[in-house]
Amino acid sequence: MLRSMALSGRDLAGSLSRVTEPLTVKEGAAFRQGWAKLRSDEIARRFGVFCVLAAALALAACASIEPQGDQSFKMEAPPLPPHPPAPENKALAEHNRMVALFDGEYKDPAAERYLNEILAKLAKADDKPSEPYKVTILNSPIVNAFALPPRDLFITRGLLALANDASEVAAVMAHEIAHLTARHAVQREEEEKRAAVISQAATVIQNKQKGAEIEATARRTIATFSRQQELDADQIGIKAIARAGFDPYGASRFLSALGRSAAMRTSLIGQNASADKPDILATHPSTPERVTQAIAVARQIGAPGIGVTDRDSYLAAIDGMIFGDGPSEGVVRGRSFLQARLGFAFVAPEGFALENASKALLGVSGDGNEALRLDSVKAPPGMSLEAYMASDWIDGLMQSSIESVDVNGMPAVIASARAGDWNFRLAVIRFDPTQIYRLIFAMRAQTDANEKRFRGALNSFHRASPEEIREVRPMRISIVTATPGQTPGDLADKMATPDRKLEFFLLINGLEADATVAPGERYKIVVEQE
Repeated sequence: MLRSMALSGRDLAGSLSRVTEPLTVKEGAAFRQGWAKLRSDEIARRFGVFCVLAAALALAACASIEPQGDQSFKMEAPPLPPHPPAPENKALAEHNRMVALFDGEYKDPAAERYLNEILAKLAKADDKPSEPYKVTILNSPIVNAFALPPRDLFITRGLLALANDASEVAAVMAHEIAHLTARHAVQREEEEKRAAVISQAATVIQNKQKGAEIEATARRTIATFSRQQELDADQIGIKAIARAGFDPYGASRFLSALGRSAAMRTSLIGQNASADKPDILATHPSTPERVTQAIAVARQIGAPGIGVTDRDSYLAAIDGMIFGDGPSEGVVRGRSFLQARLGFAFVAPEGFALENASKALLGVSGDGNEALRLDSVKAPPGMSLEAYMASDWIDGLMQSSIESVDVNGMPAVIASARAGDWNFRLAVIRFDPTQIYRLIFAMRAQTDANEKRFRGALNSFHRASPEEIREVRPMRISIVTATPGQTPGDLADKMATPDRKLEFFLLINGLEADATVAPGERYKIVVEQE
């Protein structure tokens, strides 16, 4: 499931991911640590993990930068329904909620039919044969999959883009089904409730320090509990796909791809976190740990080479599928972002990596010392931009720094804020009478060079022209056949991704750095739609 960014003074990344609550620059003291939370243990959360691929690959969490209400978020208990919903209605409601969370369904009859055939084989080979799960492809570039009762299996097109054959996808789906059949969610919820009761009692009965120690112990216990659930689901899933005739080593190959994608993204955003360093407080095991155990389970079944991979048929099923950001949700191309539906474009400073995140565009510099957020809110009726800047949407504002400017013909107001070692440059731009765009630029040191970078980013914001909109076309997966004499570099040159084409080509095809391409073999490339 989705992991929401925490709103705390320890996590500016959480602050930069928020739209509807007042932003607090006091949260800035741990800005880089917040970004580091996008680490490998989150990326390896499950087979259906929130795995964000490299920003230039655009396999990042993606959602509209829509005008948001400008009221603080308030937790209120919803009114109880007069009668409990029928089980089938509850399941349908949950299905629809998941589809909405992931930008709707992606309609691809050929791919759906292929995936449902895999699910039918898994159901038929089960110890207790039953009705197969039914797949829904989600229109999201992130890498995720999950199963919901009674028999719903959700998988994103981002995950399908990363997988390379039927056995890998079968392993993902069998893993998610295993979580349901083993009742892992229920078990974890019970463990968390038990830990919460113990922690609360310890805080009341004993001193705060002792209570904190018990709470930390409880967190470690839950982390161990969750890691074991993942390993258990891996083992159940690998045995299930082997019974269905698929290659049991498909699980380890896909997990390796997750680790590589995490490492590539890490290098793009300038963090030094290593994907091979397990975190004792991580809620799930590291990818290397899972790969090792997955290989061990597969070896118990047989030597490499057993089972079906069905690579060619799988590649044919995803040929032409949209890759990365969908055009209606905005498209990242290197440092540039264009939202055709909302009609604006923006360019980040040199050295920034962009992510089209939920309800905002986020960016971070290569050294992690600068970051930005661009989002949109509804313009309060009758409020001037100066009054809005001075309102409580952000703390730490220097009132004397408020200044009116023009941004490509649009009225705007800029200002400064400061918290500890962090400096902030802020801008609010009136895009139309009902819509305001907000730019937050965070930096370690407020220098002339940084001010120039902020001004450059601000002045890059403009209404997209019809020509710009026409030029940005969605990217799609294209399956090509290698010819004699071709190298990975030759095929990578055909990729539409703006940077690191060879690395991306190797990643999405599951190839190592020293790999060659075989004549007559089929490979994935990413091309712009004509």
